[in-house]
Amino acid sequence: MKQIASFTIDHMKLLRGIYVSRKDKIGNETITTFDLRMTRPNFDPVMNTGEMHTMEHLGATFLRNHPVYADKTIYFGPMGCRTGFYLLLGGDYTSRDIVPLMTEMYEFIRDFTGEIPGATAENCGNYSDMNLELAKLYAKKFLDEILYNIDEEHLNYPG
Repeated sequence: MKQIASFTIDHMKLLRGIYVSRKDKIGNETITTFDLRMTRPNFDPVMNTGEMHTMEHLGATFLRNHPVYADKTIYFGPMGCRTGFYLLLGGDYTSRDIVPLMTEMYEFIRDFTGEIPGATAENCGNYSDMNLELAKLYAKKFLDEILYNIDEEHLNYPG
């Protein structure tokens, strides 16, 4: 069986950052899949489900309401390994292209107050597994340590 592309990346060398995971063509359209790596695989502790679930709700709400990217957002959700998220956008993008969008999104999460969108029994299959305070701390850490001064090493997969 052919190994999928994301399993060919050396996760022992992978740093936190924003990476183009793959680009797929559907007809004439390109879909770019991004690897939003918030913790360093196999080195940092993984995130717990409560904060990841909260970031998923907030990030998806932000993206689906964004004035430019709402109609381009195909999917935003957690990685099974709990080290980050996948973002799928309609269009042909580089990692650098979405740094401003990701900065906005993580600032939205960091600064969020109030009721988490969709966090009710009627709207979510596991609405009680949320942790806004840790989600905000992870967002702040990613902004301060990665996004605000991102360099090529955190935008391109290791060779």
